Amino acid sequence: MTDLAMWLEATAGLAGTGGVGYAKVRAPRAYWAMVGLPVTLAGFAFSYRSTMDVCGLTVQPSGLRAFVTRNVARREVQPVPPKIRRVRGTSTGLRVTLRLPAGLEPADVAAASERLRHAWGVYSVTVAEIKPGFIELRMTGYDVLRRVRMPRKAIPHDMIVPVALREDGTAFERDYRKAPMALTLGANGSGKSMYQRNLVKGLAQLPVGLVGIDCKRGVEQNAYAPRLSALVTTPDDAASLLAVLVAEMEDRFDLLSKLGVSDVWELPEDLCPVPVVALVDEVAELFLISSKKDEERRERIVTALIRLGQMARAVGIYLEVCGQRFGSDLGKGATMLRAQLTGRVVHRVNDKQTAEMGLADVAPDAVPAASLIPMERPGTAVAADTSGGWSKIRTPAITRDEVAAVCRDFAHLIPDLPFLEPFRPYVPAEAPADGPSLVKPRPVTE
Repeated sequence: MTDLAMWLEATAGLAGTGGVGYAKVRAPRAYWAMVGLPVTLAGFAFSYRSTMDVCGLTVQPSGLRAFVTRNVARREVQPVPPKIRRVRGTSTGLRVTLRLPAGLEPADVAAASERLRHAWGVYSVTVAEIKPGFIELRMTGYDVLRRVRMPRKAIPHDMIVPVALREDGTAFERDYRKAPMALTLGANGSGKSMYQRNLVKGLAQLPVGLVGIDCKRGVEQNAYAPRLSALVTTPDDAASLLAVLVAEMEDRFDLLSKLGVSDVWELPEDLCPVPVVALVDEVAELFLISSKKDEERRERIVTALIRLGQMARAVGIYLEVCGQRFGSDLGKGATMLRAQLTGRVVHRVNDKQTAEMGLADVAPDAVPAASLIPMERPGTAVAADTSGGWSKIRTPAITRDEVAAVCRDFAHLIPDLPFLEPFRPYVPAEAPADGPSLVKPRPVTE
């Protein structure tokens, strides 16, 4: 009986171990909540001071504190680490708010993030500044980019569209008020189109005008036609459309000047023009020419894009430019336009020079990360902006048909924009679904 009990106990232990191992691979969120979070919290609480000391994140206390410690508490004066203000567990990791002592800055903690990651046994540690003197350590317990699951609260609102998941478990949002113009780069099969699909899906749910410029004969954006205010599929039509957008920009500036404001968002709601987002699917098709007779058209296109990139933000017209490469090799005006594109998203690229085109001028530290994105992880990218900060992101997988269905569902949100009416795509009426016949069948007679 004793041997049987021991065998049952051993079998139960093995089964429990196997279940935990299975959950770690197949259900990482459940494993983190049940096992990873308690273990990490205990290790963090036990080793926090010693870890900070070893990582060089402690400073000598102030003179007053040293005097009190030495003469009142009768203890040896030791360096002090950042003070813990708040510890909060999440479904993907751990958030720790720290108050930095005098002599430390966020960059010091960020430089030691890799050592902190190994010390506490978590997947990644990133540092975010909350306000002067306060930072947040964002620890991720597992690889959240392996299977992307967007947070439930990540829904489109105002001019903000959540399009991907950051490696710290938070949503990466495309905020047109903060980064009005953006550039997305990536090789074939890198997930660039997936990023654009998630962007279109979010924008379709907002009261904005969507303009599609897809000079690959519309193979990508034709499916979004039910929600597009305009769609062009050839360079000639693109030149005409961009000229109309420039004219609309000038009219809106006249309105701002007349009302004495400098930004479209300062206008009363009843006078505020509808925001317009122009989606350029492959920018190289607008820059490259096959014969000398196309130079004049290219000049008009490039000039219009540069003018929109420089000034259109103030009047609510935004650019989303996508391409495989985007540098001086495209010709005159390419680097000038790139300088106007604040937001940068770089997927897997075929050469380091392409990563440098997108990131070197805004976040040089992000170039090596973009150059090492593995091929088996499509949708993974490095996102940066002119603030110098950057993060690794991955877009959730979504099919073209799913985005097309969202565009059909929100077709009623297409705004009334008469200046875009000549470019409005033709959307055929849907055929009625097959249903039961209402015709009474004739009786069968012999």
